[in-house]
Amino acid sequence: MEFAELVRKRRIVRHFKPDPIDLMVIDRILDLARRVPSAGFSQGQDFIVVTDPEQRRAVARLCGEEEHYEKSFGHRWISEAPVQVIPCANEGAYHRRYQEPDKVDAEGNEHPWPVPYWIMDTGCSVMVLLLAVVDEGLSAGYAGFQDLDGARQLLGIPDDVIPVGVIPIGHRDQDIPSPSLKRGRKAMPAIVHKERW
Repeated sequence: MEFAELVRKRRIVRHFKPDPIDLMVIDRILDLARRVPSAGFSQGQDFIVVTDPEQRRAVARLCGEEEHYEKSFGHRWISEAPVQVIPCANEGAYHRRYQEPDKVDAEGNEHPWPVPYWIMDTGCSVMVLLLAVVDEGLSAGYAGFQDLDGARQLLGIPDDVIPVGVIPIGHRDQDIPSPSLKRGRKAMPAIVHKERW
């Protein structure tokens, strides 16, 4: 598939068939997702793969599936996907990397972080993951956690790691597109600023 077609084909899906997914396919997807650039080659992106049905339901509860999504879409789309991937931004990995001799300043201090690049780099990983899902003939959604502390506890995530959401992956079933899509995509002149804002 051509790259432009792949990008245009990608969309957030909110209804999945129960068909299982070969975990070797998920490994291929994650192998691509880990190949994004990262500040100082910190590689501070981690991924938790959840396939156990009970654990998927517990993850979905932390996203407010019953309260928010089931009412809107008529089904439990986060927990129904056979695979969930939880991408995590490992802030600690960046701080550790930037305290190494080749990254500290002349006084031996870690440089300040004007932007949390661990979030930016994890976002890049997520985009590659979403495109790789489409390339494998699958579909994916995205849901944010309503309870980050609960997610950390449920999944054993360290305090310096941020679970940025849940990506349900599976075979697409007939779903209802988000009502937000009625707004339409912004035109290029509305988002592209040349030379300055």
